[in-house]
Amino acid sequence: MSNRVVITGMGVLAPNAHGLASFAGALREGKSGIRFHPHLAEAKFGCQVGGIPENVGEIQKKYLTDEELFAMNPNMVYAAIAAIDAWTDAGLERKPASADVVDWDTGAIVGTGIGGIDTIAEKLAPKVDQGKVGRLGSTMVEQIMSSGNSARLAGLLGLGNQVTTNSSACNTGTEAVVDAFLRIREGRAKRMLAGGSEGHSKYIWAGFDAMKVLNRGSNDAPEKASRPMSASAGGFIPGSGAGVLMLESLESAQARGARIYAEVLGGYVNCGGHRMGGSMTAPNPTGVQRCIQGAVKMAGIQPREIGAINGHLTATFADPHEVANWSKALELPPEQMPLLHSTKSLIGHALGAAGGIECVASVLELHHGFVHGSANCEDLHPEIAAYASRVVHQTVDLPLQVIAKASFGFGDVNGCVILKKFNA
Repeated sequence: MSNRVVITGMGVLAPNAHGLASFAGALREGKSGIRFHPHLAEAKFGCQVGGIPENVGEIQKKYLTDEELFAMNPNMVYAAIAAIDAWTDAGLERKPASADVVDWDTGAIVGTGIGGIDTIAEKLAPKVDQGKVGRLGSTMVEQIMSSGNSARLAGLLGLGNQVTTNSSACNTGTEAVVDAFLRIREGRAKRMLAGGSEGHSKYIWAGFDAMKVLNRGSNDAPEKASRPMSASAGGFIPGSGAGVLMLESLESAQARGARIYAEVLGGYVNCGGHRMGGSMTAPNPTGVQRCIQGAVKMAGIQPREIGAINGHLTATFADPHEVANWSKALELPPEQMPLLHSTKSLIGHALGAAGGIECVASVLELHHGFVHGSANCEDLHPEIAAYASRVVHQTVDLPLQVIAKASFGFGDVNGCVILKKFNA
């Protein structure tokens, strides 16, 4: 089978906004969600700024009971809020568990990069080391198992199709969207929630700080800290939150009269094999190019039809290489490239949640007809200078038809999805 796949709902909990309207407004305005966090300074982090969603303590009460929250860590809470929002935004009814109804046609692939490690560090390890295993409680396993992310969603929404938590480093959210797209395209499900989430614990971010890949030079200027494509980029800024999309077959969406945001034309996932310059922390350029080309080929479009690229673009040494790889993969010279921008300039790098949040941003841009600006890259990296006319600094209104979103993660893994404004 080869079903057309559309997006009928979305939910987002980002460092700069919660909810679609607020997030779209924050993107348009160039509102940063990166702030100084005293707990990082107390832990003697080199990078003491990051992107953490605000007011979650109040927000979560509208979605989850005290009993549910007792068995959830921040990563799971973020995923639940975004997924429930995507569900209701798609026009679906959230039925209580007491209704004893299972939706066999709907599933979820909602991943995470390192979510749950805070529970291990703060609760599991200390009690085990103190010989207090009996005081861990009966919900410890579900909080620390990676699949607890999507398993909790299954219970909250009564999902009966495939329910999976994927984990592919920074490619997690984008990979989830591609996998969900393929499942619906093949007729194995009518609807799939797809995206990613990540908590904000210092235990999640500590390893990156130790690697010295985080920007340590902007602790006194948080909003200037995330600088993708900039000559003065000093490393990425850690972020957190969740972004979830409801993917649905066109037939199902039209049958129930659902609003359609966009169509997923194609997607591709691969790995560079840690060869030809690729490693655990660096991408194989050929792998990146093949991933982009695979997505474009499946989408059945010409590269010139892509109006904008929402890149991975993290504010590390890899940015110039990424831009060059896009140019080579699309076989377009700098002056003919799609517009380039990075959502990470406003929210930081949300790791396993990055692809999900940035896919939501891309669909909002398609739906509302704009490309948001990339903050803090007035001083373009010299190797990106040739693409200066294609880098968006301030939000522009543009009737976009096609946008490409890609993620490239640790482990030399790549994902790319091609999204199009819906045309029946």
